[in-house]
Amino acid sequence: MRIKSAVAAVLLAGPALATEPLTAIDWLNKPQPRSELPGTVLLEPPVTGTAALPQVSVTPLEALRPPAGLVPASATGLPTDLWRGSDAGDISQLIRTVPVRRSPAMQALLFTLLLSETRAPEDGGDQILLARLDRLLALGATDAAQALAEQAGPTATPARFSRWFDATLLTGGEDASCMALAADPHLSDNYAARIFCAARRSDWSTAALMLETAIALELLPQAQIDLLDRFLNPDLYEQATPLSRPSQPDPLTFRLFETIGEAMPTAPLPTAFAAADLRDIAGWKAQLEAAERLARGGALNPNQFLGLFSARKPAASGGIWDRVAAVQRLESALNGTDPEKITETLAEAWSAMQAAGTETVFADLFADHLARAPISEPRTAALAWRIRLLSPQYELAALDAPAEDDTSRFLAALAQGRPEADIAPDATARAIALGFTSPGPVPARIRQLLDDGQLGEAILRAMVLYGRGANGNLGDLSAALAAFRAVGLEDTARRAALQLLLLEPQ
Repeated sequence: MRIKSAVAAVLLAGPALATEPLTAIDWLNKPQPRSELPGTVLLEPPVTGTAALPQVSVTPLEALRPPAGLVPASATGLPTDLWRGSDAGDISQLIRTVPVRRSPAMQALLFTLLLSETRAPEDGGDQILLARLDRLLALGATDAAQALAEQAGPTATPARFSRWFDATLLTGGEDASCMALAADPHLSDNYAARIFCAARRSDWSTAALMLETAIALELLPQAQIDLLDRFLNPDLYEQATPLSRPSQPDPLTFRLFETIGEAMPTAPLPTAFAAADLRDIAGWKAQLEAAERLARGGALNPNQFLGLFSARKPAASGGIWDRVAAVQRLESALNGTDPEKITETLAEAWSAMQAAGTETVFADLFADHLARAPISEPRTAALAWRIRLLSPQYELAALDAPAEDDTSRFLAALAQGRPEADIAPDATARAIALGFTSPGPVPARIRQLLDDGQLGEAILRAMVLYGRGANGNLGDLSAALAAFRAVGLEDTARRAALQLLLLEPQ
């Protein structure tokens, strides 16, 4: 009976239920006022007013190469796309040839470019990386060349492996490269390298077999066969006449001569070979001479230089021993409080550094000491001030110039980035002052490179200009300094100009 009554109630309420939604939420049943509704919203793109096809740009999707470098871009201030927009062949040629020999500021800038994390252009292959490795080796920075090759992947290509192998031969790290060559012999077609590496792994039978094969098939020149034979069979040649030394050995030949007890002096060889004399197996004199040579090219840390010069008392007199003694006497005087000793030793030590061409290394080491030294003698004070201008603290030195003559005033103003042509002591100084005017005479070609975003090429071409300017073309000198300042290399511009005025030509 109850069921029938319920059914009847539903049937009677049917029309009413059909007009109302079945919901348990009361506010959904309340119609919203029409005034609150938004206007018509079209979720479609706007309709074009023409039938013409729009311009469409197409860019291929390519995976970017990882940047290669030892110093992060955040530390150098250079972007990772430093070489963007430039031809890889042009950049490689500039890296290998840009002149820096007589300018510590240009050397420092080049090392920054070579070691900074940068990405090569996609169509350039390994050209720029190989040029960087070649230039590091040419400058004597073998440790840096080895580290850069290892960071980039030394076994990725035979060309990379070749540079890595040469660097390890000069640093004494050839065991790692020989292991890589044993794992993949296709990395090198140098049969002598394979023989050397087999012997380094104590696989003498394989090395002897490979040498016999090279002799039978005439795979190597006779001079190299003779050298390898003595390397593998030293007992057979104990009383033999020494081999004739090549004038231009490669690193492997250099190491082989060293191994058979006929080490070659590095002085007549390219700078890269000087790094081999920094190893512990070299004598102190050889280490000192190598340190001076590498310091002249900016490839040696000043603290390492001082460490070698302070290692022990000079063993003799004359030449390098006099320079060692002069540096040690000055260091002792600066650690004391006697102004007369500083006066006596500073001029002597500075003359010794000028003879060696290591003035900026000396300035980096002793500028802070000279700033605190109690120097009262006018000539010594003036010399100390000029030495400080060659150091990274040149701006602080500018604040206490010891004299008010035009030359000193100009140098102080230059250190602060405001040289005045009115007090310039000579034509070179006037050209420098012109380079610091605003806006400076930036060459049109470099300005175009900057407008196109080709920062790396612009810097390298400015360095080429500076090289010509330092050799006497004063127009190029002004243009180079202006270009450095235009790309934000103010410190490089100031230090390069100060060095040009303060360092004597070598």
